Amino acid sequence: MNNTCRIEHDSLGEIEVPKDVYYGVQTLRAKDNFHISGITMSHYPRLISALAYVKTAAAEANVSLGLLEEEKCRAISRACEELLEGKLHDHFVVDIVQGGAGTSANMNANEVICNRALELMGHEKGQYEYLHPLNDVNMSQSTNDVFPSALNIALILEIRELMEAMKHLRKNFAAKGEEFADVLKMGRTQLQDAVPMTLGQEFTAWAVTIGEDLQRVDEAENLIYEINMGATAIGTGLNTHPDYTRTVTEKLVEVTTLNLKSSPDLVEATQDTGAYVQLSGVLKRVAVKLSKICNDLRLLSSGPRCGLNEINLPPMQPGSTIMPGKVNPVIPEVVNQVAYAVVGNDVTVSMASEAGQLELNVMEPVIGFSLFQSINMLRRACVTLADKCVCGITANRERCRELVENSIGLVTALNPHIGYEKSAEIAKEAMKTGGSVYDIVLQRGYLSKDELEDILRPENMVKPLVCSPQVIDKPHRRIPVGLCFDVEPICILTGFYQVCRFFFIVASR
Repeated sequence: MNNTCRIEHDSLGEIEVPKDVYYGVQTLRAKDNFHISGITMSHYPRLISALAYVKTAAAEANVSLGLLEEEKCRAISRACEELLEGKLHDHFVVDIVQGGAGTSANMNANEVICNRALELMGHEKGQYEYLHPLNDVNMSQSTNDVFPSALNIALILEIRELMEAMKHLRKNFAAKGEEFADVLKMGRTQLQDAVPMTLGQEFTAWAVTIGEDLQRVDEAENLIYEINMGATAIGTGLNTHPDYTRTVTEKLVEVTTLNLKSSPDLVEATQDTGAYVQLSGVLKRVAVKLSKICNDLRLLSSGPRCGLNEINLPPMQPGSTIMPGKVNPVIPEVVNQVAYAVVGNDVTVSMASEAGQLELNVMEPVIGFSLFQSINMLRRACVTLADKCVCGITANRERCRELVENSIGLVTALNPHIGYEKSAEIAKEAMKTGGSVYDIVLQRGYLSKDELEDILRPENMVKPLVCSPQVIDKPHRRIPVGLCFDVEPICILTGFYQVCRFFFIVASR
């Protein structure tokens, strides 16, 4: 050994640990064992903070139950405060994907906290006779309750940021919905012309779908407020004080300000990962729907000369090294790719959850890694889509109008005004000649230009109307010219009921 190392030992023997690091022997072994993802715990500050919360709550619970000395508790708590401030995170060196059900992550936290607490007590790193990473920092705990409880806390904090990003994206889509409320365009089903709508309706629908997903994310988040602290190894609470579970949960609520609660059955909670499966499924739902929206944005902006070209996405960068002037929809494309990764992570979470055996699921590290990755990528994708794409979208109003007037689908909107047979004739002629439905209606004199323009006003396209301004021969009646009710059917029925009621009262007198 040279003067740059200290000797530490565990049950497997002695090992040299660099003097300047705060982790110890078990962390060093794990660091050497797990070269898997290349991503260490230091990349997940929320997980480190969550572990600090757990260790603080455990120390305070133990001292209140007379199990830990006050001085040791103060030192542990002060070391944890430094972790919460973002200090010493670079000493969390274990790969996030690891064997051992998270034992290495727990020991990394125990050793860093212990060695920093030793310094605060006036001792050297590694002088575990004064404060021990297992006997003191890990007192009344097991990896099997520490790691999932910390994982839950970290996920809650991450989910809250995701929800803020989703709200930001929803707000941007809603704003565009208002901006484009007067832009008439052709709606499509199965990529074929359907019926007219407004561009505002299209963007508003995307805002609504994101709002629905926000509710589902909130519901999934509520499931992970349940923790299993006090379970120790398998949920029986071995080696803990009878009041420890209640006390440590109360302390965790205090230090995190989260509405955490203890599971009613700690044995079940220690082996069950259903809440993670639920959360992952909801994240997949968000990803799939975001990807669908991005597919739509790419279609609507396709062209500019040979596509739909109804909207313009803000140009972000040149799109080709060989085609000058080409600009690609790079922001929707990257969100699509995020969605594919999230779907893959959901498969990982599902398989890892299924792989749990008997009293413990040892695959929680890869579950946590997959969930963190999905949440963080979705959060960044929402912000990127909002700020670098949606907020800068403009409408090609004339192009939208042109497509409506030329679309065969326009005859569906004209059907209540000129009748089915005339509408069908116009559709056939337009298909045969390639002419505009708008022009054919005017040429045949079925409607005047003013009448046609009135029908095509956006406000007349966005809601149900009982409107028949044209005389239409029917077997049983004729509808007089100019009859147009811009009212809900229920209003007509209510009025009819009131008239009948009036005459009934008069007759009864």
